[in-house]
Amino acid sequence: MPQPALRDRYGRAVTYLRVSVTDRCNLRCFYCLPRECGVQVPSDTLSFEELGEVIRVAAGLGVSKIRITGGEPLVRPGVVDFVRRLRTLPGISDLALSTNGTLLAEHAAALKAAGLMRINISLDSLRSAVFRAVSGRNDLGRVRAGIAAARAAGLHPVKLNVVVMRGVNDDELPQMIEFAAEHTAQVRFIEYMPLGIGQRWESSYISRAEILERIRPHLKPEPARQQPGDTATYYALRAGGEVGIISPVSCRFCELCNRLRLTADGKLRPCLTSEAEVDLQSALRPQVLPERIGECFHAAIAGRQQIGTYRTSASAQSSTPPRSMAVIGG
Repeated sequence: MPQPALRDRYGRAVTYLRVSVTDRCNLRCFYCLPRECGVQVPSDTLSFEELGEVIRVAAGLGVSKIRITGGEPLVRPGVVDFVRRLRTLPGISDLALSTNGTLLAEHAAALKAAGLMRINISLDSLRSAVFRAVSGRNDLGRVRAGIAAARAAGLHPVKLNVVVMRGVNDDELPQMIEFAAEHTAQVRFIEYMPLGIGQRWESSYISRAEILERIRPHLKPEPARQQPGDTATYYALRAGGEVGIISPVSCRFCELCNRLRLTADGKLRPCLTSEAEVDLQSALRPQVLPERIGECFHAAIAGRQQIGTYRTSASAQSSTPPRSMAVIGG
């Protein structure tokens, strides 16, 4: 018998699945994959066929939006073919990808042709020295080329994600708004999140209220807008378009949460802030068991909390080592 659609005990419907296709990344951003984590150990990564079967079952349970993440998804060969395969699945109406942009120039046109609809690109600074300090690589030029390629390929909208950090890039917010407008993109400022790894969060954190004060001269005096299920709050710009602010710390959006996360090694995570996971591998190996996959999804939503709890470096007391953002999939 068909299983019921995904709805947790608080009445929130799950229609969005973030799918990490790899935990590898060619950058080393300190807020995502801190240097103190050491060398990455390759996970037992699911094949694209296994990932596709999980998504097929999810679509049958009411999931309509898929976002491909990593690590950096474009470091894994075959992502374009994977996108093409997902576009043929009944029920999937929204297919997006998040990337650091360093490999996007060579893949943007093929991704668009394969059926990718939207793209988010991380861009934490427009200054080469700051970009290198954050990411560990001098790749700002490649990211800018990737943004141009996404626009030329017709991917729309192109969203630029900026993690705002005090003393790092907080003086660039107006320039980011102007850069996005010049490239027909939308910038979204994101609060720095405490995830129990690294020591920079407390001194680097800037709240949504402070971000708003920094960019107030660029905003129209209009009410903010928030779309159902969207984590960003949008503000109209005087020059046209909108700027988004994502505030997972100061203005929690748990009541709007409509997503689950699938890690590259086959773990369903009901919440970004929790180490709780449901292992899908037993439903995929040695043979694919669609009914069992569905049961895993229902087990995952049963574990969703009403409000997530951040595990900071100061408060983390658990036998389960925290996963970095790169492994979780963002």
